[in-house]
Amino acid sequence: MYSLEDEKRADAAAEPHPTGCPLGKELTEKLRLISRQYCEAEGGCHGPDHTERVHNLALHLGKLMQARLDILSGAALLHDIGRQEETRAKGRICHAEKGAELARKILKENGLPEEKIREIAHCIEAHRYRNNRKPVSVEARILYDADKLDSIGAVGIGRAFLFAGQVGAKLHNHNSNIDNTASYSLEDTAYREFRVKLCKIRDRMLTPEGRRLAEERHDFMEIFFRRLEREINGSRDSGPLADEPVSE
Repeated sequence: MYSLEDEKRADAAAEPHPTGCPLGKELTEKLRLISRQYCEAEGGCHGPDHTERVHNLALHLGKLMQARLDILSGAALLHDIGRQEETRAKGRICHAEKGAELARKILKENGLPEEKIREIAHCIEAHRYRNNRKPVSVEARILYDADKLDSIGAVGIGRAFLFAGQVGAKLHNHNSNIDNTASYSLEDTAYREFRVKLCKIRDRMLTPEGRRLAEERHDFMEIFFRRLEREINGSRDSGPLADEPVSE
């Protein structure tokens, strides 16, 4: 069960990392600005605030695993710069592959050595773990986890409701058969996102700390959606929540 102690540990993990500029302040701010220019156009769930959270989480995980923080910082800041192209192409272009392509050019123009460019590009290209693009390096596995962790827990719930609002979905669909609902529809609610996608993420983590944080965040989502179900149904607002199943 999600506890106060879990919340304290989660708060510590969410704090900006003390080594927030492993690439140096000047280059970090330059990459942050470039990323913002790409991600502001996309907005919503994948805006610049998502990038910053992933950056902080990646550095937290990286320090624990003694990973290369310079590689992680560059990869996290640029990991979603290909999303605008994916959106324009309606999914025919993979934003991870496009982002890696764009990142190589950006990093070369900013004087990074080829070895670092290659490592950063691999992290970006593999952060979806799709199309046989497996995260091989420890830094790539960390970026994958950091990105997935931002889609669950309290932040994940907030992002799910934000997306539901963007597509015009209703607040909740507890009476619907989730299997018969579609993306980008009236039924594409935060609850649907939880049942279809978010509830599976904890089992896909690639690092020990990622798995621990994912368990905490998953527990919180279970509690939240039980509470939401209770309030939607007009049920009592007090009493234990932990043992009540989320309706399928």
